[in-house]
Amino acid sequence: MLTRLGVEFHSEGNDGRVKGASSITEATENDLAFCWYAGEKGASYISKSKAGVILCKSEIQGLVHPRGRQLLIFTDNPRLAFIRIVKEMQGKGRLVGVSERAVISEESKIGGNCYIGDYVVIGANCTIGDNTVIYDRVSLVQNCVIGKNCLIQSGASIGSDGFAFERHATGELEKFPHNGYVRIGNNVEIYANCSVARGSLSDTVIGDGTKLDALVHIAHNVIVGKNCELTAGTIIGGSTTLGNMCWTGLNSTLKNKIKIGNNVIVASGASVIHNVPDGDIVAGVPAKSIKEKVKTDELFLMAGQENKKTSVA
Repeated sequence: MLTRLGVEFHSEGNDGRVKGASSITEATENDLAFCWYAGEKGASYISKSKAGVILCKSEIQGLVHPRGRQLLIFTDNPRLAFIRIVKEMQGKGRLVGVSERAVISEESKIGGNCYIGDYVVIGANCTIGDNTVIYDRVSLVQNCVIGKNCLIQSGASIGSDGFAFERHATGELEKFPHNGYVRIGNNVEIYANCSVARGSLSDTVIGDGTKLDALVHIAHNVIVGKNCELTAGTIIGGSTTLGNMCWTGLNSTLKNKIKIGNNVIVASGASVIHNVPDGDIVAGVPAKSIKEKVKTDELFLMAGQENKKTSVA
């Protein structure tokens, strides 16, 4: 199976057969597990595990050996291999269909093999690509283009007006018009209770493969690149641009009208008020570069960077 899934590996032990998947500490002889750690820490976890098959880091080969009928598989990224195998084990049992309790505008279009859950509201001028899953109580307010193979979790609101006003000399506020779209690429995942505002005069864009954790807020005219990970509580102000393969930590804030480069990591709780160049790591309030202080590859790997200065212990 691993060869078919494009995973390079070496193995030691019996040809293990498993029925399920579990954590390395709770797995039984019928389970697949993985160990992310190398060195003594990895060896300790593996030697104590009862899992029938364990995916291990390549560099630990020769330091650990299978027990009984156990099978050890050594590969560069055991977590990724684990994900691919579990997806294969789960098969094609995905949801398809449109709930009779959903409300869908006649001006909107839904692609093939989609799932639209209970009490979903899809307003005018929305297009949903093939194989997309939209769970219960999601609101696509209007002007939303959703790509193929997307996943939108319960409670998300996409396509509402952004927050923009102009103040009169008298002090009163007048709302700025929002006639733009939200354009979401393919393979995007948006988790529970996120908010993505549609653009005002330009569009709000989320690139292919990007993932939004719960409670992320994307303001109007924001552009988020491809394959980014925005963790829970991230707030991005209007007209800000985020490059490809970026990672934002819990409850981080990106000010409006700034530019974040590719492969950038924003630490949890950071408040970013200035532009950030490609490949940087920023932290603090206001956020400043800490890249030269980072001593482990773990942070770099979040954004797909390769840190040539350090090596994983």
